[in-house]
Amino acid sequence: MKIRRAADKDIPGVLSLLSQVLEVHAKIRPDIFLSGTTKYGREELEEMFKDDERPVYVAVDDAGAVTGYAFCQLKDIKADTMICKRSVYIDDLCVDEASRGKHIATDLFEHVKTEAKKLGCRDITLNVWEGNEGAFSFYRSMGMTPRSTTMEYDLDGQDI
Repeated sequence: MKIRRAADKDIPGVLSLLSQVLEVHAKIRPDIFLSGTTKYGREELEEMFKDDERPVYVAVDDAGAVTGYAFCQLKDIKADTMICKRSVYIDDLCVDEASRGKHIATDLFEHVKTEAKKLGCRDITLNVWEGNEGAFSFYRSMGMTPRSTTMEYDLDGQDI
């Protein structure tokens, strides 16, 4: 297995994985996610793959098939009341269902850590949907800890 920046030739494999991730989220939150869709389309991926501020890393097997990915975003935190820093935000990390159990997610996460250090980042952040216990457990095993919690109040059906 090799991990590298995504290229246009990876788009079909990445789209397949995006579909897998969407279905996981649609099962957890069918009120938000539309089954049968993907977060990004072909044209968006073509642009993202060229963008150094939004690097996408893919894990590929010996035949060149995409077995996993990590969508990242570089963020510069600048505010008068906060210490300025550069951070990597993992927007999405997925391993193909057929390739799970081979430590591909761990290798992708370690690759992101290495790249983040090269880019002078202080940390890596991400969000995990409530109910996605597998992802939460994985990220905890990688040494991540909760920083903040996003909460919601559902107004559907509420008298206001």
